[in-house]
Amino acid sequence: MPYERFLSHGRESLSNAELLAVLLRSGIRGEPVLSLAREILSLHDGDGDSLAVLHQLSLEELMKIPGIGKVKAIQIQCLLELSKRLAAEAARGARLVCEDPSQVAACYMESLRHESQERVMLLLLDARHAVIREETLTIGTVNASLCSPRDVFIRALQAGASAVLVMHNHPSGDPSPSSEDIRLTRRLSEVGALLEVPLLDHIIVGDRCYYSMKEAGLQEPLLSAQKGRKAAAGR
Repeated sequence: MPYERFLSHGRESLSNAELLAVLLRSGIRGEPVLSLAREILSLHDGDGDSLAVLHQLSLEELMKIPGIGKVKAIQIQCLLELSKRLAAEAARGARLVCEDPSQVAACYMESLRHESQERVMLLLLDARHAVIREETLTIGTVNASLCSPRDVFIRALQAGASAVLVMHNHPSGDPSPSSEDIRLTRRLSEVGALLEVPLLDHIIVGDRCYYSMKEAGLQEPLLSAQKGRKAAAGR
């Protein structure tokens, strides 16, 4: 049993299903708790041990599983939230300074890569590019989201931010930017330059991968890019 294995061999010896079984505490008549845990981890074509399937189960779906009432469903959802926050704290350290796109992406990877809709987040930064505050700007459909430069910079100015960083996820898992993503980045760069609150980066989070507009050199302000194309056409 998971409890006995924990006591005799330590927590590292338990499988994912056994760890979940400890959290569930009890099964139902005719089904031990470990079997119930494996059944949950087999939903949505899961392999019976990978925890990734838990991110796909809503509170309502969990409560429909025999043996999982409201309390256990809430406990599982809280476990997922704790895991996201632990991952974010481990990547962030004492305070997140947004100089390295890979570190920023790692900090928010677990909270964004499982989202079924696009979520646009705004990080408000001080003069040293440390995070003052983070906000969710919009939550879009499965393949589109809206982000207004006006909303971004009103919030930045109200918070007294020295710079901003925008980040969103692609539910498909592929962080490659769309033409609209690039256009929005350049528009934000343009407005930020005018207001002297620069856009530090626009990061797109995929499934265990990311795309940085800054690293790709795609933050040129929209008007500058258009002038450059006209000049090239004139030649």
